[in-house]
Amino acid sequence: MNFAKFSIEKNRISLSILAVVMIMGYVYYGSLSRDSMPPYTVRIATVVSSFPGASPGRVEELVTDKVEKIAQELPELKKVTSTSRTGLSVVTVELKMEVAPKDMQAVWDRLRRKLSNLQGLPSNVHPQLKDEGIGEVFGIAVGITSDGYSYKEVKEYADDLRDDLIRLKDAAKVEINGAQEERIFIKFDNSKLKTYGLTSSSLQGLITSTNILNSGGEVNIEEERIILEPTGNFNSILDIENMLIPIGNNGEVLSLGDITTIEKGYIYPQSQLVRINGMEGISLHVSLKEGLNVIELGEGVDRIIDRYNETLPVGLSVSRLASVDTYISYNIDNFVTNLLQAIAIVLVIMLVFLGIRTGLVISSLIPIVIVATIMIMGLLGVGLNQITLAALIMALGMLVDNGIVVAETILVKMEDGNSAKDAAISACAELFMPLLISTLTTSAAFLAFFMAESMMGDMMGNIFVVITIALLCSWIISLSIITLFSVFILKAEKKGTKKPGLIDKAISAMKGGYKNLILWALAWKKTVLLGIVGMLFLSFYGFTFLNVVFFPGSDRNIITVDVNLPQGTKIESTTATVLAIEAFIKDSLMVSGEKVDGIVSWSSYIGKGPAPYSLDYTPDEANSNYAHILVNTSHYLANTDLVNKLDAYCFNNFPNAAVKVGALSEGGAPVEIRVSGNDPDELARISATIKAKLFSMSGTKKDQKERSLS
Repeated sequence: MNFAKFSIEKNRISLSILAVVMIMGYVYYGSLSRDSMPPYTVRIATVVSSFPGASPGRVEELVTDKVEKIAQELPELKKVTSTSRTGLSVVTVELKMEVAPKDMQAVWDRLRRKLSNLQGLPSNVHPQLKDEGIGEVFGIAVGITSDGYSYKEVKEYADDLRDDLIRLKDAAKVEINGAQEERIFIKFDNSKLKTYGLTSSSLQGLITSTNILNSGGEVNIEEERIILEPTGNFNSILDIENMLIPIGNNGEVLSLGDITTIEKGYIYPQSQLVRINGMEGISLHVSLKEGLNVIELGEGVDRIIDRYNETLPVGLSVSRLASVDTYISYNIDNFVTNLLQAIAIVLVIMLVFLGIRTGLVISSLIPIVIVATIMIMGLLGVGLNQITLAALIMALGMLVDNGIVVAETILVKMEDGNSAKDAAISACAELFMPLLISTLTTSAAFLAFFMAESMMGDMMGNIFVVITIALLCSWIISLSIITLFSVFILKAEKKGTKKPGLIDKAISAMKGGYKNLILWALAWKKTVLLGIVGMLFLSFYGFTFLNVVFFPGSDRNIITVDVNLPQGTKIESTTATVLAIEAFIKDSLMVSGEKVDGIVSWSSYIGKGPAPYSLDYTPDEANSNYAHILVNTSHYLANTDLVNKLDAYCFNNFPNAAVKVGALSEGGAPVEIRVSGNDPDELARISATIKAKLFSMSGTKKDQKERSLS
């Protein structure tokens, strides 16, 4: 089929189809999902087991080893790794890529049943399989801070804020960080209990038997079913204080409040502390529903924040902590800017070398192809994210080639005396297969992303999909719409009838020079070939001078600080370290009237990291020796300088802490060494030897040693 012939002879149909594509593309552009990354499948789950008071060796022997053996029974298992530390076992289970997303839940349910039937564990150990929320990103985070309010009052406002955030149509989940668990504490003096013939165990048994939380059963009377609820359960602290405790053997009783002190409070120490810009607070993290628009979610969050800040009492405020929506909006605006720049550049170049008519024809290809690509992306369910935007930007530089070749070929044939219609039809027949092969070979260069059997393949595969769509659209539109526009717009004079202009003379001179170069190369074949081979090896040598960064720093205006103190460090000591870092940030790095580039805001999470705000960050289980600081900077160009200053301060002031300061997407440490074995003492000896050698090497700053058994 000759596309040009059809589009020219049926031009009304062709233009009508073009109009429909443009309208559909515009409509789909507004409805495309917008997120930081494309949807992907995480085939990983963790089994977390708490074993309070046990050493890493006992945790490994009594818990981790048994859980690992259960996980190894899964036929779908790819890899199992584990970490055993004081009082905690974490087993990570990774499934094979062959496991389809629809089959994963069945695999996890099977593992969950195996764990529930696991025999031989200590009585107080209950493994928990965590397979939900893995890989989920809470890209928008807000924080509520107070000055002079109690935690209870702040928590009530935080709960109201959560209720409003979860009602947003684009919000999937809202997680609260920094919440304290409320409890009722009964304090007593053992010597006082002893005078009444009581012990702590007997007192606990009496309280438990009185506070009945189970159902009392039901009674069926004719057609009515009556639920029985046992009395005696506690509804207030006063109920607990008035509970009667039998003492002695004479039927005497005392109220519980007479022999104990009963008060409401919070678990201490907390498992997680949240500080926002140097003040205690609570953070709320919002995730996006799959396939929806994170920019619209951010707009909804901003409206709620504005409303709360207008109505909250003095001393309470709500602010943004993480804003992936603004980053995505910024990237989309950059893409639109690149699109307009590409059209302008093509138009100017064509104007200079081929004239205004040719420039208009070829530059029209870019917006038509982009809109058609967006339409097909919408039909296929491919949204806008960092990957697809990168693919569209890469396609901008390639899709115009087809239009240039087609328009230039038509011009040449018209200069040879052919009519515009015959030139267009002939050019289409001549270029149909060469341009198709060129398009397919170009898109095939990105096929490896699509074929990769890994989570990275799930994410990066859209590069191949989007570029292939764009190039195929360019091929079709160049052979149909561009040929039609060429017939309507292009004008050309026969060769020899037009007086050559300055540009024509310059091009003719370049052609002459290029012809002489080719003739010289053919005359000195061996010399040219040896020179090419020599330049190849010279380029290999030149690569050795390039700096290699596998994970480049992110262009987001965010840097992170991970603080790891020695195992067993109290959360109070970790908090003191974080307070010192915050003081340095406030005194030396904050943006001010005279200082334009610096830190705008920060939030600290002590004891446990925040909900994952980026694919680059996954929080570990709660640990009192750990803290994470999320820092928002004025601009990503200021990140490097701020990272260096923070890193130098932490290195010089906290010799017992492993502090990692960096931008997002930098991956782990440049060099990581893992020592495996069954003898903990031997592992400790080897790791100490390696640590000493690392410190003696130039260029090493600090190592982080975690005693884990695997």
